[in-house]
Amino acid sequence: MIEVDKIIPGGQALGTLQDGKKIFFWNALPKETVSEFSITKNKSHYVEAIATKVFNHSPFRVQPMDDCFLSTSPWQIIDYNYELQLKSELITEIFKEHHIDIPSPLVVTDGCDYFYRNKMEYALYWNNNTEKISLAFHARGSHRKIPITKSSLERPEIFEKAQQIIADLNNRHEEARKYQSLLLRCNQKGEVSGGLYENHQPHPEFRNLTDTILGREYSYSPNGFFQINIPVYELALTEIKKHINTDKVLDLYSGVGTIGLSVASDRHLTLVECDKYAYHELCENCQEGVFEGGPEPGKARSSATAPVATGAVDAPRKNSPQAVFARSEEALDYIEEGQTVILDPPRAGCDKKLIEKLLSVCPEIIIYLSCNPATQARDIKLLLPEYQIDTVKTFNFFPHTPHIENLVILNRK
Repeated sequence: MIEVDKIIPGGQALGTLQDGKKIFFWNALPKETVSEFSITKNKSHYVEAIATKVFNHSPFRVQPMDDCFLSTSPWQIIDYNYELQLKSELITEIFKEHHIDIPSPLVVTDGCDYFYRNKMEYALYWNNNTEKISLAFHARGSHRKIPITKSSLERPEIFEKAQQIIADLNNRHEEARKYQSLLLRCNQKGEVSGGLYENHQPHPEFRNLTDTILGREYSYSPNGFFQINIPVYELALTEIKKHINTDKVLDLYSGVGTIGLSVASDRHLTLVECDKYAYHELCENCQEGVFEGGPEPGKARSSATAPVATGAVDAPRKNSPQAVFARSEEALDYIEEGQTVILDPPRAGCDKKLIEKLLSVCPEIIIYLSCNPATQARDIKLLLPEYQIDTVKTFNFFPHTPHIENLVILNRK
């Protein structure tokens, strides 16, 4: 019998084996007792496992919507209000680990906790008995595929289209082993784009989708980066916009431009992106913008050779955003005093060179949105000698999962 202590950052429940080794459970909650479990990873100092038999059920445990919940959204067993409380507590704990004391942040949600994802990638399962293909997900912690007949995580239009594609494959007597996966994306209008990835073949180019965010239309590729939960993303952008009070704004790690263009298109706005595909969509979304330092449309340059901005930089004109093709840590000359800098880095957080430049120049406001609060807290700790925390808000972009999107506003001291 193993008593569960708490939920840790990362979303698993913590327990201790008889030999003192820590065990991290999926499908277990604080105060519960696990009597049987299946090990998915066994390391010298810890074990990861799935609880298969649990006693003393938590009052916050609920019946999951999907049989496949452990593959896609392992927090389906958690009452939604308790999930919001847990996420707030985890943010506070993560920042405390970096010696930053913050009050428990408000977790913002639109109240729609199912059927919210606008992108889904499915595995394909081959049934030897029926000789037919099924949609599938991979079992957590393994490469084993689990066939599914329903899923409540993605928008219904996506699952309906996926079933149509599978039916067509079965009508043509195709075999699952020919395909790597099925990727589909849906916009807010319910239009679906995407398709099958074949093994040993280049990924196909799919029809672009468009979505309107805070009144501005964006074009994006189904297999590129775009926000998964647009209604909650708009709530985050609305909060960010409240803190844009400088004339100049720099949007680093800008992707296709949805943050900067949504909140600061009326300012002197510069957007920096290093992925060549996202950069070209950024240029499209900027429309009449001034594009400096990047490849001409149709002549994409590899992100490995992205140019570095050096020397004096001409300020972009108001209402004419400037798109820069470069890595954010190599576009340091665009950072200026009296500016608002928007950061939305990948999970690894900000490069050390970028943090050093921010400390050297000290722009007026830093807006830091992160999908990984651990690296966010690490970076903010480094910035605190010159900055103070003004606002911390957490947004539940991914209900019924442990993923957390956290927003911190920093003001220059």
